[in-house]
Order: sequence, then structure tokens, then C-alpha cells
Amino acid sequence: MLLGYSPELSQAVYRIGDSVTNIISPMMSFFALIIVYFEKYDKKAGIGTLISTMLPYTIVFTILWTILMIAWTLLGLPLGPGAGIYYQPA
Repeated sequence: MLLGYSPELSQAVYRIGDSVTNIISPMMSFFALIIVYFEKYDKKAGIGTLISTMLPYTIVFTILWTILMIAWTLLGLPLGPGAGIYYQPA
């Protein structure tokens, strides 16, 4: 907020970063379940196989979401009802 950006923008940027890395993070709650389903089709699959399979998607989604966020910010579009990009103290 000291930089002039709204908390909603910080939340949006955080959610972009979090969403694109969920599938390659072993800390994700459904990671073990995904590996079990993956092993149904590839008996030798493991954590490394899943991460290496999903990494290209993570990279592409990171690039696309970042471009979308930059474009959204440059156009000055609101993030939601009553939620602007820049912080304006009352």
C-alpha cells in the first residue's frame, strides 16, 4: 500500500504465482492422489515424472498469466466491484 497499489492487486498477483506452481509442488494436498492416477497409466511414474510432465504447462501458464496481469494493469481495468488497481486512501 505504501507503493500505491491496492491490496486486491497484491492478492491477484499472489494467486497467479500460487496457481501456476501448485501442480509441480509436492506440498499440494492432492499431489499424492495425482501420482496414483498417473501410475495407473505409467507404472514407473513417480514425483519426478509428474513434475517433469507438468513443468512445460507451468512455464506457459506463468508467461500467459503474467502478460494478462500486465495488460490488465496497463489498461487500468478494475479488479472487481469497488476494487481498483491503485490504492486511494479514504
